[in-house]
Amino acid sequence: MSHPRISLEQWRTLAAVVDHGGYAQAAAALHKSQSAITYAIQQLEAQLGVRAFTVQGRRAVLTPTGELLVRRARALVEDAAGLEEAARRVSSGWEAELRVSVDVIFPTWLLFECLAALNAESPDTRIEVQESVLGHRTDALARGETDLAIFSSVPPGFLGEPLMRVRFVLVAHPDHPLHALGRPVTLRDLRQHRQLVVRESSPDRASRPAVDVARRWTVSHMATSIEAACAGHGFAYLPEHRIRGPLESGLLRPLPASIGGERYAELYLVHADPDRAGPAALRLATLLREAVARECAEQEQEPAPAPATRGAARRRRKA
Repeated sequence: MSHPRISLEQWRTLAAVVDHGGYAQAAAALHKSQSAITYAIQQLEAQLGVRAFTVQGRRAVLTPTGELLVRRARALVEDAAGLEEAARRVSSGWEAELRVSVDVIFPTWLLFECLAALNAESPDTRIEVQESVLGHRTDALARGETDLAIFSSVPPGFLGEPLMRVRFVLVAHPDHPLHALGRPVTLRDLRQHRQLVVRESSPDRASRPAVDVARRWTVSHMATSIEAACAGHGFAYLPEHRIRGPLESGLLRPLPASIGGERYAELYLVHADPDRAGPAALRLATLLREAVARECAEQEQEPAPAPATRGAARRRRKA
């Protein structure tokens, strides 16, 4: 392996000149003299035998070679900072704080089970949970506001692994007119009644209702949609695990749809940066994989119960 001729500080200086808009601005940002900045760039160009900048009027403009160098310089500086951060986290032990973004359709009891197991091993790690609707608060990853996410989609620029599948059931209160039809419900039937929809978390996305109907109530929280459905205000597609209680008590009943009575959503486990992940983030990811795998294995071993009895079956296993 050849020894690099350009120091990391020189690459950092090159990126700073471009990012801050000039030599003087870069000098102020890096707390150096302007002559030191100029000398560092000149040495870089001389050592590589290239021109990073060309003078146009009174401005220094990047050459095509300079544009390539700046892109690579930014990545190099960022990788170096990430390496230092990873070393700091490992040397200091568990993270002081772990930020987790979770889609509301992920089973809450399963999340709490994993968080409790993590805190049993690292009781001093503070955990902040940010909930999102249908995985579309993915900007939390891009903005560096979360360490680990469970989303129903993997945002561009990140890698995710399949975690689990969630079943949605078309339901309404037993006294809802759709249940009084005495036959399988059709799309035409649904369009004559009110649908309950949960708004997606992302501010730049509109909610995409499961059924295109004229009458609709859109709410911000899954719990609100469930409460409205239990009160008979409309029909909704809801995560089966979130409505086990209402199904058992009879407040909700699956609609006998002719087609489309159930839907599924995939959930993915996404690290903000796997290379920089600390011990707590890595351990929670392992706990989540193990808990989901264990739950899926238990469900496969049991005969499929009716929707109204699945919650009872779950509690018997916990007893």
